[in-house]
Amino acid sequence: MTGDGPTIFVSQGTGTGRTELAAFDAALVDAGVGDFNLVRLSSVVPPGSRVVEVDRLDEHYGGHGDLLYCVYAEAHSVMPGHEAWAGIAWSLRDDGTGAGLFVEHEAPSREQLDLDLTLSIEDLSASRGNRYAPAGRRIVGVRCESLPVCSVVVAAYRREGWGGEGR
Repeated sequence: MTGDGPTIFVSQGTGTGRTELAAFDAALVDAGVGDFNLVRLSSVVPPGSRVVEVDRLDEHYGGHGDLLYCVYAEAHSVMPGHEAWAGIAWSLRDDGTGAGLFVEHEAPSREQLDLDLTLSIEDLSASRGNRYAPAGRRIVGVRCESLPVCSVVVAAYRREGWGGEGR
């Protein structure tokens, strides 16, 4: 039954800037979502959805300033030598409908991020009768050398223009 819901595009990016905000913006641009207004969703994947990993969201996906409904993880570091890791993992329900769950985390190390994503996926499945199985994950990290850094992973559900048109 998958395919009746949205195609959810998962991209990632990293960025550096003179401020944490500038680094966050650079990471969003790198992920292909820098010109959207992000509308953060909780982590439920609608039935019929497809999750597709892409290097970055296509520049023709929408217009400048459009709303982008998404789940995202962002991690920052401002201390030289420290790392910023962000990630999203997802699971699918065992009934073949394409319904699922996302979890998003940020951490100072890849190891901590992997552990947090695994534990959250397991706990969210357990609270729903263990009907969800891990289906994928996307992680990215960056090391602060001198200027602030940010890493992001974005799961883009749909975009909507201000006139209500969407895809």
